Amino acid sequence: MTAIKGQRGLVYCCILIFWFVFGLKVTYPKEEVRLKVAHYMPPTAPQSMLIEDFCKELEKRTGGRIKVDYYPAGSLLKAPAIFEGVATGLADIGYSHIYYTPGKMPVTEVVGLPLGYTSVWVSSHVLNDFYNRFRPKEFDAVKVLFMNTSSPSAILTTKKQIKRLEDLKGLTLRAPGIAGEVVKALGATPAPTPMPEVYDALSKGVLDGDVSNFETLRSFRLGEVVKYVTSIWQVTHPYPFYFIMNKASYERLPKDLKPVFDQLVGEYNELFMLRWNSNEFAGMKFARERGVQFYWLPDTEAKRWVEAVQPVIESYVKRMVEKGYKESEVRGWIDFIKQRIDYWTKQQIELHIPSPAGPEAILPENLVVVK
Repeated sequence: MTAIKGQRGLVYCCILIFWFVFGLKVTYPKEEVRLKVAHYMPPTAPQSMLIEDFCKELEKRTGGRIKVDYYPAGSLLKAPAIFEGVATGLADIGYSHIYYTPGKMPVTEVVGLPLGYTSVWVSSHVLNDFYNRFRPKEFDAVKVLFMNTSSPSAILTTKKQIKRLEDLKGLTLRAPGIAGEVVKALGATPAPTPMPEVYDALSKGVLDGDVSNFETLRSFRLGEVVKYVTSIWQVTHPYPFYFIMNKASYERLPKDLKPVFDQLVGEYNELFMLRWNSNEFAGMKFARERGVQFYWLPDTEAKRWVEAVQPVIESYVKRMVEKGYKESEVRGWIDFIKQRIDYWTKQQIELHIPSPAGPEAILPENLVVVK
């Protein structure tokens, strides 16, 4: 009898242990992360609003487990400090362009050469292709989320309309980095004025104009202070932008949220390209409503401009050879870029994506937009 009671006690004990081990679910609070996202553009700029949308969507898709502190307009880091600030962890994610840190990203500068990109959608795809193909070591300190470029080049002036190369003589135009070399080759004087300061510099006559694109007419409200815009897409020398993340910050994302984060980054890569493209139309509309006159170079004049900027390309090749790169390697980068320009231009035409500046085949009047 005692043996039977002992067996029953053992069974009850086993049941109790089983119930505690398998019947109770011990729940732990899911890991949360807080990220600082910084850039230099004003809050009302379309790019700024898109980055803010990215932050909100990230919080939404992760159920609030990733929370974002958003710092636009240089409120955490000024434009020249964004790359280093992200690399060292002052910010977790940042958005800026390479000309704010002159000479720090010499390989990527090749994308900013005046190679005649046909649209911002094309040049942005080309920049991403270039980075993914060659993986420049200059970005090793951070995790590159994606890249994009500025829109096709244009000259915005306050007093003088630009129709010929000779019209540039004696003008001081805002143009940093390789853009400054292009402006100098075209016959004007470049000034590396930070973009947030351009509006005041134009309105006070410190600058005669700005070499940027149609979208800045609205995003930086330059359409309020300039009177003329000349499209020079044939010598487009885009500003290469980067959306980067601190490596340690990426690694500490919860394992189950990394795929969510990566998916969102991929979506916003394409959204950035399309938004920059649509920003050009918005910039034109904003400026025209304020009486700004637009001009497109005829083919014969454009050829003169293309010839005038060839020394900029050769100067870049020479500079990179002096840094230790083989000439064949550097020219290989340029050939790759030209091939990708052709490829993505054909893709844009096939996808019926119109742009306001570029070859006739992508202009709105020549594309049947598929809805």
